[in-house]
Amino acid sequence: MMAIDLQKGQRITLRKSNGGQLQHICVGVNWGAIEHKRLSGSIEKEAVDLDVSCILFDNSKHKREVVYFANLRSTDGAIVHSGDDLTGDIDGDDGLDNEIITVDFSKLHPAVAQIAFVLNSFQGHDFGTIPFAAIRLYEGSSSRVHEVFASYNIAKGAGFSGHTAMVLGTFYKKNNEWKFNAIGEPSKDHQLEETIITVQQKYL
Repeated sequence: MMAIDLQKGQRITLRKSNGGQLQHICVGVNWGAIEHKRLSGSIEKEAVDLDVSCILFDNSKHKREVVYFANLRSTDGAIVHSGDDLTGDIDGDDGLDNEIITVDFSKLHPAVAQIAFVLNSFQGHDFGTIPFAAIRLYEGSSSRVHEVFASYNIAKGAGFSGHTAMVLGTFYKKNNEWKFNAIGEPSKDHQLEETIITVQQKYL
């Protein structure tokens, strides 16, 4: 199956190439360090600390839990964060994701109705200055990619310059089947808590 190049507002059903429903999903984010050219001509690398987080909501849009760099696992064990990456790819794009959140839908608490994924620049780096940044959804684990079924290129997205946060998208349940809504909207929020409020007010 060819990976879908996600567009804003696109909704996809979480199915494998053989038609079976995906139960284990990984959301991976990859990004690079910022390069500065010195007067001498040499290149100085500036570390970039992006943080991918996910927020679990119930049917009433109430926040149940947040999985992020300071809380790496949901209480039901269904969602696991790979850990905080503080630098990005210093030596160029290595093709690997810097932070990964895995979701096992079979373990999710039944009260969870939506799972929102957001990205925040911890030190306030403007997305427009980051050389590359991309998100991909795939079947697999934090250490192995089985099948990529959707990707989203942040760096090439119009409108991200001047922003330090974005709402990646939401998993939501419809007719007892999980689907994904690619939101891909930038935000000027500086803190995760602010981005969570933005999600509640605009995207659920």
